[in-house]
Amino acid sequence: MAELGMVFDRSFPAGAVADYARRCEGAGLDQLWIIEDCFYTGGVSLAATALAVTDGLKVGIGILPAVARNPAITAMEIATIANLAPGRFVPGIGHGVQEWMGQMGARTPSPLTTLDETITVVKRLLRGDEVTFDGREVRLDHVRLDQPPAIVPPVIAGVQQARSLALAGRVADGVILVEGAGPTYVDWALEQAGRPAEFRVVTFTMLAVADDRREAYGYVADFVAGLVHDRRPAFTVLPFFDDMYARVERGGAEALIDMPADHWREIGAIGTIDDALAHVAALDAAGVDSVNVFPGDDLETAWGQLENVSALAVEGST
Repeated sequence: MAELGMVFDRSFPAGAVADYARRCEGAGLDQLWIIEDCFYTGGVSLAATALAVTDGLKVGIGILPAVARNPAITAMEIATIANLAPGRFVPGIGHGVQEWMGQMGARTPSPLTTLDETITVVKRLLRGDEVTFDGREVRLDHVRLDQPPAIVPPVIAGVQQARSLALAGRVADGVILVEGAGPTYVDWALEQAGRPAEFRVVTFTMLAVADDRREAYGYVADFVAGLVHDRRPAFTVLPFFDDMYARVERGGAEALIDMPADHWREIGAIGTIDDALAHVAALDAAGVDSVNVFPGDDLETAWGQLENVSALAVEGST
């Protein structure tokens, strides 16, 4: 069974991360993923704090924007955390939202090249190599980390589109697929990546459970409608996407509530507890290593979601 975890949303107060991490570990979850988005809270400091207050919980960052830090500094930060909690830290690196990168004067003319070069040199530095690199976007001159990690963590790419997934398959150790990713999209994403060996797949997923399926659908219908309208890649590869889009255009979020249950199970752990378990099992069968529930932007709601994820972990192990 895929490992189960929770996401710490970008909007949560930084001071809540220690309690959040302890509760995740206490509930028997395997992982906690920290969201770093500009200009909310910093993923490095939050991840270090979460690791410091737990004993076995794995902590990931999704994602460190490739251009937000110099790659040598990114590698230094990753190595430091990896040495503080050997084997428990999983860093993710991605393009970052280009509008945000522009706001801070760091927008790159080639996001694909920058991500490729950044992941390449970060991985070499984490292995302990001395790196001289003269790329299109990244340049290093005889850089070597003084304390490379004793256990080198996987560096995974937070990407969505076909060309970026192909890049991830070439240079990264895995991929983070954001909420909305179901088994069909996972299969498509792995195909774009070239199905490399020992390639980790992490998903962030929506969770909404109730005894009445329609009630559960109603919890997330507005959010899902927004993703449909934005043509999120995780949705556009679905054979029923045109129907979803037409429903939203015709009747708004409410029109999605009448979608068949198997459509909802494809896009999230949504419906009854059995529907949620079926979604996780389908992701596991598709090759997903860990499923992490995205709790939304309300901390109180997240506490309730934690109970549901814990229940999924218990039910899935029986």
